[in-house]
Amino acid sequence: MSDTVWSWRLHRHTSLSERDLARWLNPIVSGGMNYFGRFYRSQLYPLLRRINVYLVRWMRKKCKRLRTFSRANAAWRRSTRQYPCYFAHWQWVPEF
Repeated sequence: MSDTVWSWRLHRHTSLSERDLARWLNPIVSGGMNYFGRFYRSQLYPLLRRINVYLVRWMRKKCKRLRTFSRANAAWRRSTRQYPCYFAHWQWVPEF
């Protein structure tokens, strides 16, 4: 599963909006959460955190004003607070 997440190369899809990215990722991630979460939920948390790291990298590439880590971190916290169910895996792991 981690090889699959790596092969998506999320940070290169800067032409997509957040909504398009969520529409693309949510069915895949929620299916993996349902399948692997039944038996190995604790092993799934690092993978979901890695997806969050890739999403932060995507944010930093998408918006020039978020290039610094502190601004990207503030934007991440703001978006996870405002839209807690935007991405399927934020219900389990909202931090990166």
